[in-house]
Amino acid sequence: MVGWIRRGGPAGAGAERRVSRRGGREWAVDIGAFLFAGCFLVLSADSVAIEPGTSKTALFWDQLGGGLACAALFLRRRLPVPLAVVLLLAEPFSHFITGPILVALFTVAVNRPPRVTAYLSALAFAPVPIFLASEPAADDPRTGSSITYFALIAGAIGWGLYVRSRRQLVLSLRERAVHAAAEARREAREDIAREMHDVLAHRLSLLSVHAGALEFNPGASPDQVGRAAAVIRDSAHQALDDLRDIIGVLRAPEDDARPQPVLADVERLADESRQAGTRVTLDVDVTGGPATAPAIAGRTAYRIVQEGLTNARKHGAGPDAPVSVTVRGASGKGLTVEIRNPAKRDGASAGADIPGAGQGLIGLTERTQLAGGTLEHGWDGSDFRLYAALPWPS
Repeated sequence: MVGWIRRGGPAGAGAERRVSRRGGREWAVDIGAFLFAGCFLVLSADSVAIEPGTSKTALFWDQLGGGLACAALFLRRRLPVPLAVVLLLAEPFSHFITGPILVALFTVAVNRPPRVTAYLSALAFAPVPIFLASEPAADDPRTGSSITYFALIAGAIGWGLYVRSRRQLVLSLRERAVHAAAEARREAREDIAREMHDVLAHRLSLLSVHAGALEFNPGASPDQVGRAAAVIRDSAHQALDDLRDIIGVLRAPEDDARPQPVLADVERLADESRQAGTRVTLDVDVTGGPATAPAIAGRTAYRIVQEGLTNARKHGAGPDAPVSVTVRGASGKGLTVEIRNPAKRDGASAGADIPGAGQGLIGLTERTQLAGGTLEHGWDGSDFRLYAALPWPS
């Protein structure tokens, strides 16, 4: 529940300030503060040093002022600073408002900036020099009461500052947790986008190549058309299966994740591209065989080869342009992947009608960096070269 209070702003302009209405918890806290101040008044009544000759009437009005000060604590949420100032200024004229002063100063220390608390602290301790200058006697009861009063003031302000700092710490941790959750969601979306691009771009580019072959060869025999249609159908089914696998891996618990591609699967990628008509030369020289490569490095190398072959189909110089894939690796020396293919710089190629988002190399760079490696890509003469170096600890 929220109420609105209209206050005059600068130059007479109206401004609105939100004031939170008390809920059940707030009422309980305010009643507790009132009872604390009231109990403090009652318990300290016998120890308050009353000036000799004080009449019962004056004492009654003094106690009544203490009671009104306790009741005024219900204004501490809306007017904490004015309330504290009024109580501090009234303290020399009343012996029974110490409890309300403690509650008011605690409220200011909790809910107002430290600078405001410092100002009120200076006001609260302003009588100290006067008290010391009077050279109070150690055996005077008023000396003990004054020292106790200032100690209680210091304790209330210090406790309020502690509560304020703790609340700020909790709020900061909560904000960090929200930020971390948002960052985790963003990384999850990036993982989904990266996996979809790496897998589906490869499958759909194969499908596009086969469909393009049918379009540019209308006189193909029924057997050739049937084989091409079967390849297109299989590629579409594989694309759907790959998409289902991606979503399944991302949704499944970590200990129930489906198998991920490894370095040994690079040969299958090369065969799929050869079936699409691409002349792929694959040279794998890995000490101990591809199966010995680390899982992260092998999976990253697989994605690099996959993206390189996809780009060769989409942006290569022609359907007969060769693509060379070279993989070298050994324990302690690292794993390197190099893909070269001729391509036209103006972007016109046999696969130019296959759309591209231009995000493949960006995502591949991020993937390689996450694996602890580096990725280079660019022109080397008439060839486009994609080169990656991945760590392989000994």
